[in-house]
Amino acid sequence: MTRVPRIAVIGGGLGGAAAALALHRRGYEVAVYEKAAELSEIGAGLNLSPNALKAFRYLGIEDEALKTGFQAAEQLIRSFRSGRVIARPRRSGDIAARYGASFLTMHRADLLSLLIAQLPDSVFHLGADCTGAETRGRTAVAHFADGTSVDADVVIGADGIHSAVRDSIFGHIEPRFTGCICWRGLVPGEALPDPAFARQMVAWWGPHGHIVHYPVRSGGSLVNFVAHRDSDGWTEESWTHESDRSELMETYARWNPDLLGLIEASDKYYKWALYDRDPLDRWTRGRVTLLGDSAHPMLPYLGQGACMAVEDGCVLAEAISCPPGDLDAALGEYERVRMPRTTRAQLGSRVRARQNHLASPFARFRRDVKMAWRSRRGADSSAGQAAEFYDYDVAREGRFGTGPGSR
Repeated sequence: MTRVPRIAVIGGGLGGAAAALALHRRGYEVAVYEKAAELSEIGAGLNLSPNALKAFRYLGIEDEALKTGFQAAEQLIRSFRSGRVIARPRRSGDIAARYGASFLTMHRADLLSLLIAQLPDSVFHLGADCTGAETRGRTAVAHFADGTSVDADVVIGADGIHSAVRDSIFGHIEPRFTGCICWRGLVPGEALPDPAFARQMVAWWGPHGHIVHYPVRSGGSLVNFVAHRDSDGWTEESWTHESDRSELMETYARWNPDLLGLIEASDKYYKWALYDRDPLDRWTRGRVTLLGDSAHPMLPYLGQGACMAVEDGCVLAEAISCPPGDLDAALGEYERVRMPRTTRAQLGSRVRARQNHLASPFARFRRDVKMAWRSRRGADSSAGQAAEFYDYDVAREGRFGTGPGSR
């Protein structure tokens, strides 16, 4: 009888949990090793476009995600000061009809909880600080800070943007500061005087920056905002550094009063510098491979980072299953299928970053007219021009047939 392959996933975030769930449902022996003492997600809001919802369908969690997250009736792009609507790029009914799945906004921690709830507790090993991985013959080995090691048939590095697995197999890759600083916060919907405003999904575009806000829980009970600003006054790449409210209010003092009222209603603010990394030439060395931010960290301007990580996990599970037994070929197929798509997302995010922060009033006017025209014609006028990504279905485009949770 052929032994069931053992798969070690390094990192218990969204990508790692999605990969673990996809592999578990395919019948593989999977173990997740997480550095933290508990499974949790740093950050707040997620944009989950139809390609992500189709991956959830594959994993069997689409219905629960729809109950937990929020579906905005429409998405708006507004001018930073007046609030004038530049474009209405997407309406919920149109999205579902065109792409075969909804567009959802959600709290990162809620999505992680949905993923891990489908897995046995025995899958997770907490407080496991991985320092690197290597291949020995036909075995992959993960090493940990306490001096222990774990053998597996495949080690998957899903340990994020500062991946120890990636550094151990390809060397350290120095990030490049983008010249952009970000702030984020969460606001209870009840703290806002206008309930309708709390349920809107809006991108505010202005000179040298933009702000997005959207609900992340059903009913608009919790609103996430992220503010981006061109500046070299901060260079720390950390999601957990707290900032003062006064700093944001001063930075965006000339922006729309309703928007400032939303920002002011948060009780905590976090600040980080935004860094970029070039696409890798390969993700796999021997029996060690990468997924999610470990493989293709990208700027947030297309809203595809989490979507791509979940897709990676599904496609990797399918590749390992077809044909069964040839793990080296499977990892090669996984790279072949995924790398062109994630590279397009990485490079496309860079382009959108420049278009969001135009300083020239004339350039902004020309951009806004183009967006408004596309919106009126019913063409894709999305803030990320990301419709090319939405058609993707992991069960179809991965060329591996239907998945274990598909229906």
